[in-house]
Amino acid sequence: MGIEIRTTGPLFDGRAARAIAAYCDDAREEIAEYAETLVLNELGHVLRHPTGYYESRVETERLSADTSRVHDNGVVYGPWLEGVGSMNAPVTRFAGYSHWRRMKEVVQGQAPAMAQRILQRHLPGMR
Repeated sequence: MGIEIRTTGPLFDGRAARAIAAYCDDAREEIAEYAETLVLNELGHVLRHPTGYYESRVETERLSADTSRVHDNGVVYGPWLEGVGSMNAPVTRFAGYSHWRRMKEVVQGQAPAMAQRILQRHLPGMR
C-alpha cells in the first residue's frame, strides 16, 4: 500500500508568499507617502511665513524591510513648530501647530482601509 500526495498551487509554489511580500511593501510605502503628503499639506495651511526649507526637509525613509518613517530630518526648530520644544508655551506664547500629532491620528484612522484596498490588488497573485 502506498500514498502519494501532490501539492500544487500558489501556497506551495511560492506565488502566495511573493504576493504577500509585494502587498506588505506596497501598503507600507503607500501609507507612508500618504502621511508625508498630509503633513506637507497641513504645513501649507498652518505656516504663516513659510520659507520652503522646513517643507523641503520632510521625507519618507525606509528604515527596514517592514518599517518606513516620515520625518523632518531633525530640523532644529521642528520641535518648536510641533509645539513640543523648550521654547513653546508657557515660555513663549507660541503653542505650536501639532501638525505631526494630528496627521498621525488621521493616518492611523485611514491606514486600515488603505491596506484593505491595496490588498485587493494583490489577491489575484495569491490564487
